[in-house]
Amino acid sequence: MKQLACFIIVLLIWIALTWSVYWEDLVAGVLFSLLISLFVSEMYPEHLGAALNPSRWLWFILYLPYFFYFCVKANLDVAYRVLHPQTPIRPGFVRVRTSLESDMAKTMLANSITLTPGTLTVDIQGQDLYIHWINVQGRNVEEYSQLIVRRFEKILRRIFS
Repeated sequence: MKQLACFIIVLLIWIALTWSVYWEDLVAGVLFSLLISLFVSEMYPEHLGAALNPSRWLWFILYLPYFFYFCVKANLDVAYRVLHPQTPIRPGFVRVRTSLESDMAKTMLANSITLTPGTLTVDIQGQDLYIHWINVQGRNVEEYSQLIVRRFEKILRRIFS
């Protein structure tokens, strides 16, 4: 069932992107969608109906400007560090802990961290994420998690749980 849902979603995206009804494009879209659904459908949640919950979409829409704010703030911080080389940096790898349960939620969290300049998610192992941080602040996992993860977690939990 997950493979069928994935196939349909990917095919609809293909049609929307190509905006073509020529049979060659449709055949290519069907083949592409079939391959993607075979490899990616395991990432889909067990209950696809939950993805259609309007409150999840509302929280996702609210997440976009919230994420954008932190992304712009981090961009300005990194730009300041580049333009003022005397500004000290303390690059390093840190381990943070998340309370998010689903793989999809952890992936969204990791992508949000990576898309925020100055941080890069390197690995996810269970509840731990390993992050390269341009200016390490704090001294332990809880402080690192508070500074990097918690701001995104509170909304992502509402989207993915």
